[in-house]
Amino acid sequence: MRRLVLAVAVLCGIGLVAAPAANAATPNKADAAAGWLARQMTDGERFEADFGGQKFPDQGLTIDAIFAFAAAGVSDTNAGKAIAWLAKPEITTGYVGSGTEAYAGAHAKLLLAAQIRGKNPASFGGVDLKAGLLSLLTPSGRFSDRSEYGDYSNAFSQSLALLALDRTPAGAPASAVTFLAGTQCADGGFPLNFGEATCTSDVDSTAMVVQALRATGDAVNAKEGTSWLVTKQHANGGFGVGANAPNSNSTGLAAEALAGHRPAAAVKARDFLRSLQTGCTGAEADRGAIAYDATGLNPATAPRATAQAILGLARVPLSDLHGGGRPAAPVLACP
Repeated sequence: MRRLVLAVAVLCGIGLVAAPAANAATPNKADAAAGWLARQMTDGERFEADFGGQKFPDQGLTIDAIFAFAAAGVSDTNAGKAIAWLAKPEITTGYVGSGTEAYAGAHAKLLLAAQIRGKNPASFGGVDLKAGLLSLLTPSGRFSDRSEYGDYSNAFSQSLALLALDRTPAGAPASAVTFLAGTQCADGGFPLNFGEATCTSDVDSTAMVVQALRATGDAVNAKEGTSWLVTKQHANGGFGVGANAPNSNSTGLAAEALAGHRPAAAVKARDFLRSLQTGCTGAEADRGAIAYDATGLNPATAPRATAQAILGLARVPLSDLHGGGRPAAPVLACP
């Protein structure tokens, strides 16, 4: 019967479409986490935020997933669907702002996602992301929001801006690199918010900043930030926010920043992340997911926790992320 169908197809000029391959089983923890994350996406393309039972597009988490898929090198089909969803004009402008509103962090993060996926950032969702980001560069070197609601730009938005612009022919503006380096606290770490009366180093921010400074050529300040980061590692290998217990979000970012620079600390961080991952003894639908902390898997926090944990497990810095991995979303191999 199969030969007959093929013969008829050839004679009639009909192209046969192969059935999609089943998601392969993998022992690789980063790959399994990326496969689980892909299966949590609405319509396989996006994440949504739930506020009081009403759903809103979550562009930020969707981009986090694109970063995670690129780092693991799997779930590329979902990454392709995600970037196509993000390129819808209403989704793009709803994120980066329109009219009198323009947000630095959103421009930078979406610009980096477009670059990773090989899309044209000069015409993405009807927006020139690079031009929009550069229009938010202030004389001080800070990328600032233009909004009637205030300026919420911070170390994350500045770091993402440097990482994205470093990929362009002109590179990141020197003033922006100098500004970010100048926010360093006396202890060597970097704060989340700029201009505070007291400079308080933050694990997540420092992990982002050192990656941005390395990418743009400031190895000295990046090294100092990395040294501070190691001092904040808990005995179990994890990293937390302030005095709080370790969590996978902070640890994933820290492990990514430490990889290739402080290998022993990076290994301990990855071990901590694996300790929070649902394995073969867990429910089949949860296998591969990474919990936010030791209290256990929470469906509300697991997607974001898993996305950021993958960055640490995969050991690929944000500056080196590129799309085009294996198309399938793997499942954890279990006996």
